[in-house]
Amino acid sequence: MHTILANQNSVFNSFIAEIRDRRIQQDSMRFRRNLERMGEIFAYEISKGMTYASHEVTTPLGIATVDLPQEQPVLVTILRAGLPLHQGLLNYFDKSENAFISAYRKHHKDGSFDVQVEYLSSPELTNKTVILSDPMLATGTSILLAYKALLKRGTPSKLHVVTAIGSMQGLQFIESHLPSDTHIWLGALDEELTAQSYIVPGLGDAGDLAFGKKI
Repeated sequence: MHTILANQNSVFNSFIAEIRDRRIQQDSMRFRRNLERMGEIFAYEISKGMTYASHEVTTPLGIATVDLPQEQPVLVTILRAGLPLHQGLLNYFDKSENAFISAYRKHHKDGSFDVQVEYLSSPELTNKTVILSDPMLATGTSILLAYKALLKRGTPSKLHVVTAIGSMQGLQFIESHLPSDTHIWLGALDEELTAQSYIVPGLGDAGDLAFGKKI
């Protein structure tokens, strides 16, 4: 199952437009903040499907009854590009445990590349809800390898994947390789993926735009 938030008319589309705009991208702080705000909206949407129970809250004038979530998800992101999106999710799921994974493209002389996963910091995940975020879903390989790495810490009861912009190819790949009940949340979905596995029109390299170019 997947949901594309850009298909709904909301302020969310303003953030999508700004992270794509090459003029606005020159302001790295605004780029990070827009991803963070998108993460907050994703968190709000995900929260609608959670399990709730009634709780009493004591006010200065009496007792109020409020339905509150029964659990906090574990928030997982792929370093380094995923950090701003992760922060937005954490702003709303502020009691959540967190996990971090490093994944990067190791390029070869013939122009091909492999995705390498080298670092994992995670709590126990057995029977927990996991939200795995990465701003770009290109081929889907990074998401799949990250999920497989997480299984070393236990099998989640529910998996959400959150990405700002995805490719059709990447979406189809992870839908066919992740558990069938995974919910994939996309800001926008683009049709084209280049031979170098860059999304078109996409937005460029999210990690570089957020944190500066790497060598």
